[in-house]
Amino acid sequence: MTPAAQQPSQPSHAFAPGRISQHDAELRAVARHFGRRRFLTTTGAAAALAFAVNLPAVGAASAAELDAAQITEDPFTLGVASGDPLPDSVLLWTRLAPKPYQADSGLPAQRISVQWEVARDERFRRVVRRGTATAHPEFHHTVHVEVGHLDAGRAYYYRFRVGRFVSDTGRTRTAPAQGSRASALTLAAVSCQAYHDGYYTAYRHLAQDDVDVVFHLGDYLYEYAVSAVGGYRNYTDRTLPDFFNKETVTLEDYRLRYALYKTDPDLRAAHAAHPFVVTWDDHETENNYAGDIPENSVPPEEFLLRRAAAYRAYWENQPLRTPQRPDGSDMQLYRRLHWGRLAQFDILDTRQYRSDQAYGDGWQYSGPESEDPSRTMTGATQERWLLNGWRKSRAVWNVVPQQVTFSERRNATGDTYKLSMDSWDGYPASRERILAGADAAGIENLMVLTGDVHVHYAFDIKRDFADQSSRTVGTEIVTTSISSGRDGSDKPANWDTYMTANPHMKFYNGRRGYVTVALGADEARADFKTVPAVTTPGAAITTAASFVTEAGNPGLEPA
Repeated sequence: MTPAAQQPSQPSHAFAPGRISQHDAELRAVARHFGRRRFLTTTGAAAALAFAVNLPAVGAASAAELDAAQITEDPFTLGVASGDPLPDSVLLWTRLAPKPYQADSGLPAQRISVQWEVARDERFRRVVRRGTATAHPEFHHTVHVEVGHLDAGRAYYYRFRVGRFVSDTGRTRTAPAQGSRASALTLAAVSCQAYHDGYYTAYRHLAQDDVDVVFHLGDYLYEYAVSAVGGYRNYTDRTLPDFFNKETVTLEDYRLRYALYKTDPDLRAAHAAHPFVVTWDDHETENNYAGDIPENSVPPEEFLLRRAAAYRAYWENQPLRTPQRPDGSDMQLYRRLHWGRLAQFDILDTRQYRSDQAYGDGWQYSGPESEDPSRTMTGATQERWLLNGWRKSRAVWNVVPQQVTFSERRNATGDTYKLSMDSWDGYPASRERILAGADAAGIENLMVLTGDVHVHYAFDIKRDFADQSSRTVGTEIVTTSISSGRDGSDKPANWDTYMTANPHMKFYNGRRGYVTVALGADEARADFKTVPAVTTPGAAITTAASFVTEAGNPGLEPA
């Protein structure tokens, strides 16, 4: 994350931890044991992870089964979730954790049978599918159920049962049939939910909003320490355990941090209300990492072991399907979803495959290093996948949910200005290949959804940002954070400079919140929603601005 105000990469609050130099001796010993050459293979990374966390290298199907009657406390403390809706299928998620702030979640290393149901109604009078899934201990008793043979384009309700305990009821939905002419879709875009920076008030409002699907664009988790009072939440009614007051490094660290986040009632409510489509940015692993290159100078094998732990915990705690399950330090998160013929969603991963940030990262003057045509934000394979998908697309709207700001963002007026090396501005050749690919594929209605920067932006995407008179070829909708950056302001200190230096920037607001986008056959409407405060709970939500863009006529206009 590189905030719009060009803050340093280290957090400014008082709860920043020690850095990678505080790695556990276990991590260093494992990294040395495998060495860089062997570790850089998928097999080496997977074996090192299993070795480091005392997990079996293969599945634990032989583990004894726990009698559910022995579970005496509610195991559904982390709620339920659904994700990646297909026309005939939904993915359901939960994790069993009677004691979520314990490393073992209060459960023995035994497999547990979990019953699930899917119904047409909230009272489960018309159950359409039911079954039993196994919560394996090596996946921290998480459950991922891919429920098929469902009707396209309708809402469903779901729940889980273990012994005498029943989970919250979740609501999800399937996508319309892929070739159907779906008339409308309303999505929400969210990102950046640093627990220590404030309450998830925006999620409480989103849970009550009428949307079909939520796209989480990264920074679901932050690796930074959380103090006993929850950072800027300043709890007076509880004290968080000491082990949260350090940076996440090991698999146990990441698992416990997800438990902290997912016990938040507003986040639980949003997950229960809507299916989520998730992609990560940097903080789910480490700030501003690039591929196998960490933020700080540590050996690659040490960082990749940390990355393997972070990726595993991410999959365990998100509503993701089997193809996204990680293998060591690798995980294919980019994927494609459809909403009838109305929309094609190409969900990107701009962290795992990117070139290192130019000029040491941060805000820098553009030059030969950043402009090197070999530099990539997506990696060659993902780039080909995206462009090939566009050539085959028949959708009205081609939407790209991804992480960092795509449009040019100058930090000063005049001819001398710096750009963010962590965003697409630090990878202009990669951005040009994407825009050229959209041209070649005849994509008329390109929309990029972005998170990362803790502010709302609305951009016209120019074919050539150096020439403001060049064609507008799409729109970029940037959602602010849920909580990261604390309360913020309607007009940050650099508001005048940014709006003047970037004529294609149509809106800029620095409060917390989320965006909803209503896609129709003729136009799309974006509503930028904000709350005035997150350091105190219960704030009201307002719509700060609304814009529309017509199908076949790219460019944003005030609604």
